[in-house]
Amino acid sequence: MPTARAQIESLLKDRKLDVTLTSAMPAGAVAPHDAADLAASGVPAIDAALGGGLRRGHLSEIVGGRSSGRTAVVCCALAAAVDRGELVALVDTNDRFDPESAASTGLDLSRLLWIRETGDATRALKAMNLVLQAGGFGLVVLDLADVPLRMVRALPFPTWFRLARVIEGSQTVAVLVAAEHLARSSGGATVAMDRRAIPDDLNAPDGLQVRTDISAPGLSRARWLGRSDRARLLQGLDTAPRVVGARG
Repeated sequence: MPTARAQIESLLKDRKLDVTLTSAMPAGAVAPHDAADLAASGVPAIDAALGGGLRRGHLSEIVGGRSSGRTAVVCCALAAAVDRGELVALVDTNDRFDPESAASTGLDLSRLLWIRETGDATRALKAMNLVLQAGGFGLVVLDLADVPLRMVRALPFPTWFRLARVIEGSQTVAVLVAAEHLARSSGGATVAMDRRAIPDDLNAPDGLQVRTDISAPGLSRARWLGRSDRARLLQGLDTAPRVVGARG
């Protein structure tokens, strides 16, 4: 006879709710995932903090203020996906994307679907939903970073659940870019870009701190971005990326 836990897990899987299951893990550990379920962001220290990269089939987010480096992380992630042979899409709500700067990071623009909007967050969300439903993309990004916060906060909260549900079980990574935390799915991550001073002392830890707070009991650790990562990701910006919400 199956145990009560096995019965519950079976029922959850039948209803596609098994991603809500969590298990206690030893402190300092990172939940193991098949490499095929992970998509590298192109920033080694962030990928290490996430246990290999962003989870496919989940909604993640990159948040931070202007000049915090959030766009640089997005460009690195798009370029990394293209390098894997994937198609990528960007829903550019405020038409702020700079193709030349993105190409300088190694992004092949011929593999990018660029959807340009004029500030209408509702239309941008509809475009994001259509792209996710179409499938076939390795990474789809919705940039809401320069949309006024009052407009973003006015969006119905179930919107994010619907986006997460569309890609559930797929090979697509969906990413929201915003000034503050919006939403992520159970297996998604929040990468927060914080502006702060960069240590110049050569005896200090080499680079920028990436703090990870895993959303399972007792899991947290800290890593440092090396100078090569800083040069590629931040290009002189005074900023520090933190992975503050990854769930195993």
